Amino acid sequence: MEINIKDFEYTGSKKFDIKKSNTKIKDFYESGEDYEVQMAELHEKMDKYQSLMYAHDRYAMLLIFQASDAAGKDGTIKAVLSGVNPAGVEVHSFKRPSEQELAHDFMWRNTLKMPARGKLTVHNRSYYEEVLVVKVHPEILTNYQKIPVELTKDLDKVWKQRYEDIANYEQYLSRNGTVILKFYLNISKEEQAERLIERIEDPTKNWKFEEGDVKERDFWKQYQHAYEDMVNETASQNAPWYVIPADDKKNMRLIISTIILEKMKELKMEYPVSSPERQETLKGLITRIQEQNLE
Repeated sequence: MEINIKDFEYTGSKKFDIKKSNTKIKDFYESGEDYEVQMAELHEKMDKYQSLMYAHDRYAMLLIFQASDAAGKDGTIKAVLSGVNPAGVEVHSFKRPSEQELAHDFMWRNTLKMPARGKLTVHNRSYYEEVLVVKVHPEILTNYQKIPVELTKDLDKVWKQRYEDIANYEQYLSRNGTVILKFYLNISKEEQAERLIERIEDPTKNWKFEEGDVKERDFWKQYQHAYEDMVNETASQNAPWYVIPADDKKNMRLIISTIILEKMKELKMEYPVSSPERQETLKGLITRIQEQNLE
């Protein structure tokens, strides 16, 4: 069974209905061994194209991961990129904003961590938290974010403007050579519950558990609406969303790896080619290098 990345892609041409979106689909692997073989092949190819991207030094790639608690962001990022040369990869995780970050606009901290040309950069959570957590808990705007009061009176206007700002910013990045891939890991409420309970029952996973995760489950429906709006309001051809069924971690990782690889393949890249004059100069250095062995 072959993975068709279009099955998971939203570019703004169709509406995303989270109630009709699958959290579990038929496996793309036959066994655990088959999964490992497929991932190894994907890692090898991704490393090849990322090395080419690094040498070509024109494109940058930004991967954004958003999901509910326990959907598997950390493990997926590690599994997907473990075979790629770390020299060309950066991973940034964004938690609650610091005092310094709150003193700036809501996209400031992510802007500081955007990928340089030739680099693949991951944002584990991002400025999208500002239309997710903050939208579900709008009191954050007035109690913690230092925004003029008159700018937060109309909340519907706030969210509309933030969607517009995000879309415009991503368009700007795209126009400057940054390839943007956004992944929403779509986990079911039942699967999330199982994983949270596992974190409590397994002492080696207690460190992953936060009491606040249970409290946030009370707002499940509100978050579902926020995720749906996030995709529909900010999906575009240049910055598509990929809604990934997340109840099966292996399947999820195969899908995401395939999407990244396919998008790398689409880029018009080549290794820098030396001029004939430089090639002659380099060939002339071979003799000197060999002579150095005898010194």
